[in-house]
Amino acid sequence: MKTKNLLLGDEALALGALHAGLSGAYAYPGTPSTEILEFVQSHPITKERNIHSHWSSNEKTAMEEALGMSFAGKRSMVSMKHVGLNVAADPFVNSAMTGANGGILVISADDPSMHSSQNEQDSRYYAAFAFIPCLEPSNQQEAYDMARYGFVLSEKYGIPVMVRLVTRLSHSRAVVEVDSEYLPQNNIHFPKFGPQWVLMPANSKRRYVELLKDYDKLQQVSETSPFNSYRDGNDKSIGIIVSGIAANYLDELFPNGCPFPVVKVSQYPLPVEMISSLVADTDSLLIIEEGQPFIEQRIRGELDKNGIVYGKLSGQLPRTGELTPDAVREALLTLRPELSELRLPEPKAASQIVMPRPPALCQGCSHRDVYSALNDALKEYKEPKVFGDIGCYTLGYLSPFNAIDTCLDMGASVTMAKGAADAGVFPSIGIIGDSTFTHSGMTGLLDAINENTNMVLIISDNLTTGMTGGQDSQGTGKLEDICMGLGASPEHVRTIDALPKLHEDIKQLFLDEINYPGLSVVIVRRECIQTARRHAAAKAKQAKKD
Repeated sequence: MKTKNLLLGDEALALGALHAGLSGAYAYPGTPSTEILEFVQSHPITKERNIHSHWSSNEKTAMEEALGMSFAGKRSMVSMKHVGLNVAADPFVNSAMTGANGGILVISADDPSMHSSQNEQDSRYYAAFAFIPCLEPSNQQEAYDMARYGFVLSEKYGIPVMVRLVTRLSHSRAVVEVDSEYLPQNNIHFPKFGPQWVLMPANSKRRYVELLKDYDKLQQVSETSPFNSYRDGNDKSIGIIVSGIAANYLDELFPNGCPFPVVKVSQYPLPVEMISSLVADTDSLLIIEEGQPFIEQRIRGELDKNGIVYGKLSGQLPRTGELTPDAVREALLTLRPELSELRLPEPKAASQIVMPRPPALCQGCSHRDVYSALNDALKEYKEPKVFGDIGCYTLGYLSPFNAIDTCLDMGASVTMAKGAADAGVFPSIGIIGDSTFTHSGMTGLLDAINENTNMVLIISDNLTTGMTGGQDSQGTGKLEDICMGLGASPEHVRTIDALPKLHEDIKQLFLDEINYPGLSVVIVRRECIQTARRHAAAKAKQAKKD
């Protein structure tokens, strides 16, 4: 018996995992993946089955925790955005060597067009690099179905399975048919071959041979996967390979059926035999994929027909930004101008014109008070440098504050400020949020503590993970203890409230610590204005009930 739910792509995948016997979900929030764990946390099944669903300190710890649950024989899921996979890369790549016991899904949500990210990297490369199979849903229904399929695949071949999402799928809704009954959780059971989980050279050498053999088997599995297909067409002048969400754009152009033969890919390794048949049947190939030219590069290397392979590398499709139906249409027109009648449905007229608005820190945001005081303090120095980090406070780069000089990745404010101070830059300031600090800033701070680097680290503590919607921050109530526990001098771990009325006090505190010839940590604290409003509303609602 099936029921119908209206779900985001993130939610569909999460619900599929819950229905497939999930025992633990691990994540660090990051757009566009955040809603996966939030859905698990809010679903009744989670409480009913005591499913683990707490946020982790970062993606690396989340990946390792999910592997620990897999070792114990239970099904686990770890979710992150694409740059989070960089943080989790060490355990992710090595997880192919340990393998899986209980099924484990590694969800990486890519962000083409960089709606909320530093780059447009494509997670499929990580999966291929690690010899890990990858599933790439083209719609919300497939996202739901792939959860159960992925767990079965993971347990059958004893390996983690990646599921690659993209922003457009993660954050759009569709009707999904879901199971009314769900699978039981696995019982605890340990790996039959324990040495595989101890990656010492003697064990790893043996395991690597097995991994390569299994990857060949997984390629054969892709040939018969329910998510890969070959649709024949009458016009053999072009063969089309389309993957993931891009399949929708092709279907949108040909609502009555594509006239060209099409191979749809949503499971990797690539179904080489299926693609070889397409190559043999057609005169040229057009590769349509969201993200980087992952498939196209492999086709050019293995099955190129005298250079007649078209896609992103040949210029028919754009290399940057999200793929669109318009871009697919233009690509087809460059190859077949006679398709000039190919038209997309006319968009519905907008009820009103919405003017674009650049992002800005919320009115009343505590980060505003930090930047205002910091800018005033730094007026006294000739060439101060402020190293920023990932979070709401990155918006301090923009007008009216124009307060930071760099932003690289999670935690880099600490280490870049240290490196600049090592080079002789004075003053060298790092600014980081509370959640980012516990994610990736602590180890960098330990370096600075060990050398008593002449720098100031500002932790702008808004008591939450604000950029992704107000999830719990692992450092709440612990930041001072963490810094001193790492070895920072208690006299130079300073705390002050981020309030407009304390502007001069904050400014003077910054000046005092800048002029101290060593490492200082200044924690400037006030709750995020958005979470404060939600907490106040919830408190008022509860008081009304009482």
